Amino acid sequence: MKLVIVESPAKAKTINKYLGSDYKVLASYGHVRDLPPKDGSVLPDEDFAMSWTVDGKSKPRLTEITKAAKASDAIILATDPDREGEAISWHVLQVLSDKKALKDKKVERVVFNAITKKSILEAMENPRAIDEPLVDAYLARRALDYLVGFNLSPVLWRKLPGARSAGRVQSVALRLVCERENEIERFKPQEYWNISGEFKNSGGADFSARLTSFEGEKLQRLSVSNEEQASTIKRMLMRADFLVESVEAKPTTRNPYAPFTTSTMQQDASSKLGFSASRTMQVAQKLYEGIDLGGETVGLITYMRTDGVQMAPEAIEETRKVIGEEFGNLYLPEKARFYSSKAKNAQEAHEAVRPTSLARLPKDVASKLDDDQRRLYELIWKRTIASQMASAKIERTAAELRATADGQTATMRANGSVVKFDGFLSVYQDTRKKDDEDDKRLVPLKEGETISREEINASQHFTEPPARYSEASLIRKMEELGIGRPSTYASTLKTLADREYVTIEQRRLTPQAKGRLVTSFLESFFNRYVEYDFTAALEDQLDKISAGDLQWKDVLRDFWLDFSSAIGETKDLRITEVLDKLNEELGPLAFPENEDGSDPRVCPTCNVGQLSLKVGRFGAFIGCSNYPDCKFTRQLGAEGLEQSKNLANDGPKVLGIDPNTSEEVKFLIGRFGPYVQRGEGKEAKNASIPKSWDANEIDFEKALQLLALPRVIGPHPETGKEITARFARYGPVVQHDGKFGGLETDDEVFTAGINRAVAALADSASKGGRGRTASSLKELGEHPELGGPVTIKNGRYGPYANHGKINATLPKDADPLAVTMEQAVQLIAERAAKTGKKPAKKKAPAKKKATTKKATAKKATAKKTTAKKAASKKAVDAAE
Repeated sequence: MKLVIVESPAKAKTINKYLGSDYKVLASYGHVRDLPPKDGSVLPDEDFAMSWTVDGKSKPRLTEITKAAKASDAIILATDPDREGEAISWHVLQVLSDKKALKDKKVERVVFNAITKKSILEAMENPRAIDEPLVDAYLARRALDYLVGFNLSPVLWRKLPGARSAGRVQSVALRLVCERENEIERFKPQEYWNISGEFKNSGGADFSARLTSFEGEKLQRLSVSNEEQASTIKRMLMRADFLVESVEAKPTTRNPYAPFTTSTMQQDASSKLGFSASRTMQVAQKLYEGIDLGGETVGLITYMRTDGVQMAPEAIEETRKVIGEEFGNLYLPEKARFYSSKAKNAQEAHEAVRPTSLARLPKDVASKLDDDQRRLYELIWKRTIASQMASAKIERTAAELRATADGQTATMRANGSVVKFDGFLSVYQDTRKKDDEDDKRLVPLKEGETISREEINASQHFTEPPARYSEASLIRKMEELGIGRPSTYASTLKTLADREYVTIEQRRLTPQAKGRLVTSFLESFFNRYVEYDFTAALEDQLDKISAGDLQWKDVLRDFWLDFSSAIGETKDLRITEVLDKLNEELGPLAFPENEDGSDPRVCPTCNVGQLSLKVGRFGAFIGCSNYPDCKFTRQLGAEGLEQSKNLANDGPKVLGIDPNTSEEVKFLIGRFGPYVQRGEGKEAKNASIPKSWDANEIDFEKALQLLALPRVIGPHPETGKEITARFARYGPVVQHDGKFGGLETDDEVFTAGINRAVAALADSASKGGRGRTASSLKELGEHPELGGPVTIKNGRYGPYANHGKINATLPKDADPLAVTMEQAVQLIAERAAKTGKKPAKKKAPAKKKATTKKATAKKATAKKTTAKKAASKKAVDAAE
């Protein structure tokens, strides 16, 4: 029996059907080992020695694989054909070797680009050894990511409270997003006017034209910059006579696009299907691993993580055959098309993303796919088919019209185009080229023909700032710069969103204040490591390692020499120095110019103090220099600024007088956002405005509702103890006897009845989140700075991170099993700062007592005495 090891169970199930009873196929479920998220996992001083750990989920799977390996005749490693797949095979092989499961067994590595019977059987006939340079590239990349993350992130936590983490690629991607936002904020719109006309030819057919020159001056987009200029030109054109000065018809050709790479697939799926990058990859993974087509499970597309655009010769041949059958020979070019990638650092190690069989038409498999799978498969099929189709033939026509009036002259141009032969456009059209593809045939015009004017229009416009990045356009930019690789784009974008560095609204990425702070900090103190050229050059070195042209530890040594020095230079950096620098760098964000020209840094409350950036336990905010006499604060960013302006105009808004306490109820803005307050001083009661409420609509009635919380709902029918409703740190909850139940909406805090409350408590208890004895969910390893185990536990109030005596509740939407060491350490640090508890310090190793010669002799004498007594006892027992 031969053991075949793959990553996913779906892939294992499909391959098992192809290979038969002589093979056993098991899945590793992805990576089986990783660097533990703690200090010392990579040791630069020990030639970059790396220690690996097996996570809890992988242990039973590796036990099963090891057992099967010992009983097998040969082991075949059949993980994915990229760097990550090679790394998984290497890790599995290392584990099997450590467990003495290999002995003299034959070990082979096979790769296939598609999960079809033909591809699998061909791969089995052409095994190879583990690709060591590819593994070296993986080791270098993993070590670099660890060294950056575990050395740079703690600097952020200490010098910039509230920051989450920094990463080798994520920080550079974040810089792109932030720089685009800076461009938008600096943008000054410019006024310009377009002048066009509606005309008829001598046959009475309508057409339009636009102004291109006036009085011999060729006009650019911004040449007519005000209404006065536009009106002067319009008056002249209204008096003018028009004739056709020239007509030119020019045939043009549009060639098809190359088949999909990972990034172009993500871009197209975003623009045409509205898919995020991660959604695209999830759907593509299912199409790759196999779909049941009625008794047979078949992979419908080739491997989806690739930067190659070429196709296998047999795939090109099949594509051309389908084109001839489905579209006719007119759409089939004389020769096959061959493509090469234009992306920086493209390795082209694998084929493009394409259907495994072009003869499998989208309509033939539609009934076997869900809606997302059907749409993505159709998009991939069309792009692949189009790549081998004939070019489109388009005729473009341009006519120049001459206008004359009272010795003045002007030129207007009429354009038109018509698709003479649609070619590949019959299957695939790029949404970005839509205007070029419109059939706008120009009416017949002849040189010297007199034209009648119907109307002249002058329209005002303003230039617009550059658009924020979409996921698709950011991926395109990263690819152009050589930042990241196909397998990392989706995860990089997800990390930025998870860290709350960016928000994604209407498919556009907007940097949050936290993200801009991190970027500004890194640019100020670690600029080299967020430079585009530096990151791309490092990616190029990693590619050279995978090609066997560089030694991976040489690359690490060069990197670590400079990087460790940069980290060391920040040890004596004071937070005041950081704030001074960030106040300067983030001035346009924190203190944009006022329309009236007044100083944007003057405090709107006391009108004396100067506003500046400050940091607290939960991150950065804007505060007044007159603190504590003036307690004005606001959030950093546009939202906080807008709220601050409203407060400056109206002052703290008095909503009314509480009828029970006779105290004023006010609406205010603080560093954590808007809130309501009853009373003054230490005895004042505050309540934050729920995120789902519009702060501008807060009235006296709503304020009293918030200040009355927690609301007593009633006694629990089983215990008789009261149930209350309130807002907890991560959302609306009901509470009973120290246990909590989550509510779905903020409004339920004020409306939930006893039945809803009991149901919420029961639902929470059934999920194991509330009121139970704490149990360990995940061991994260040693605290990177303080030592001691960091653990994710499940307690009576839900999952939390534990280190020593400090327990930090996890965010409501956090998956306890997905929490990283970085996230846990930050939560623990915040909790320690809030409670005043001191975190457990790393214990020094116990000192061994010095053993003197006298003590040694005494110990030896005691041993001899004990031995003599034992011998005497044995002799007595024997005599008796």
